Amino acid sequence: MGLKSFIEVHPDSHFPIENLPYGVFRPEPGSNPRPGVAIGDYVLDLSEIASARLFDGPILKSSDCFNQPNLNKFLGMGRPAWKEARATIQNLLSSIEPVLRDNESLRQKALVAMDKVEMLIPAAIGDYTDFFSSMYHAKNCGTIFRGPENPIPVNWFHLPIAYHGRASSIVISGTDIVRPRGQGYPSGNSPPYFGPSLKLDFELEMAAVVGPGNELGTPIDVNEAADHIFGLVLMNDWSARDIQAWEYVPLGPFLGKSFGTTISPWIVTLDALEPFACNAPKQNPHPLPYLAEKISKNYDISLEVRIKPTGEEHAHVVTKSNFKHLYWTLTQQLAHHTINGCNLRPGDLLGTGTISGPEPESYGCLLELTWNGQKQISLGGTTRKFLEDGDEVIFTGCSKGNGYNVGFGACSGKILPSPL
Repeated sequence: MGLKSFIEVHPDSHFPIENLPYGVFRPEPGSNPRPGVAIGDYVLDLSEIASARLFDGPILKSSDCFNQPNLNKFLGMGRPAWKEARATIQNLLSSIEPVLRDNESLRQKALVAMDKVEMLIPAAIGDYTDFFSSMYHAKNCGTIFRGPENPIPVNWFHLPIAYHGRASSIVISGTDIVRPRGQGYPSGNSPPYFGPSLKLDFELEMAAVVGPGNELGTPIDVNEAADHIFGLVLMNDWSARDIQAWEYVPLGPFLGKSFGTTISPWIVTLDALEPFACNAPKQNPHPLPYLAEKISKNYDISLEVRIKPTGEEHAHVVTKSNFKHLYWTLTQQLAHHTINGCNLRPGDLLGTGTISGPEPESYGCLLELTWNGQKQISLGGTTRKFLEDGDEVIFTGCSKGNGYNVGFGACSGKILPSPL
C-alpha cells in the first residue's frame, strides 16, 4: 500500500504526496512571498507550518528558512535538511496523521487553493549556465549547419559544453515573451538585416537547481555532485535562430538567447525522482577520470511540447521527448562546471540544453523539427516553420509511477509582437 494523503488528489495530478515539489508563492495580491509545497490542487504554506512549530527535527527546529521570500537559505542547508523537511511534510499530509488533518484553523491558514495563488521564481538565481548535453540535438544541429560528414565536434564527446546565460531574463511560467529584435545575416552585398527575429524558436530543456555551493578554487567531485543538486524544473530557453547564427562566432550565444528563458514554478526534488532513475547512455570514449562516475544515471521523465496559435481553443502536440536521452548527466555537468575552481552558489540554475530524442517526433526545437525552416509542421489547420506572434508554447513533464505521477506542472509562455 502506497502513501496516501488526507487531501484528495486526482489520479492524474502531477502533485501527489509522493512528489511534494517546492515553490514560492503569494497567497493573495500584495502579500509577502513565501515557500510552499504542491499537494493536489493546493499549496501548503511552509511559513505557516514553521510558525506552528511543526518542523521539529534537529536541523529545521530552530531555522527560519521557511520564513524567507525565496528558497535559497533552504537550498544551501543541504541534503540532510531536505530529507528532514520531506519526511516531516509527508507525515503531516498523511491520511493517518491528525496534527494537520484535524486542526481546522491551521488547515485554513496553511492550505491555499492553487488556482488562487501567484507563483514566483522559486530562488534568487545568481548565475545561469546552459549546457549542450543531448547527442541527438548536437548531431542534428551539426548536420544542419556543417553537413553530415562530421556533425559533432571531437571535443563534445570529452566534456559537457556550455555557455554562461543571462540570469536577469529568467521568468516564471505564464510570462509573455516579446519577440526580440537584432541583426541577421546580410543578403548579398547589403548591410546585415536588422529587425524582429524571423526565426523565433523554443528549446525543450530542463534545469537543475543548485543546493550547497563550493568555495572558489575547490572543485566538486563527480561522485558527490548529487548532494549539490536540489531538484529540477522545466525550462524553455527561447532562441532567435537568425540572430544567433549571425552573432555566435567567435564567442557563442548572446542576444539570440538572452531575451528570455522561462522556467516552471515547481522544483521537483531528486528524492522524488529517485524511483524513476535509469541508466545513462554508455559514453564512448570513456570520460576522463574527473567525469567518470561510479553510478551514472538519468531519470525517466516524459516531456511534451504543445503550441497553441492565437485565437485557437486547443494546443497541438509538436514533440514528445524524454530526459533519459541526455548523454551527459546532471552530476557530470555540475562537476565539470567546478573543475576549474568555479564556485557555484545556492539557487544557481544549470540548463541541460535542448533534449532531443533519436526519432524526428522527439526533436526538441523547431530548428530540428523543420530542419531550419526547410519543411513545415502542422498545427491543425495551420502550419509553422518558426513561432509566430500570439503563439503560446506549453511544456509539460511527468514521470509515471505505480498509480501516481511525479510531475512538473506546465512551463508556458506566449509570443508578443516586437515593439516598433
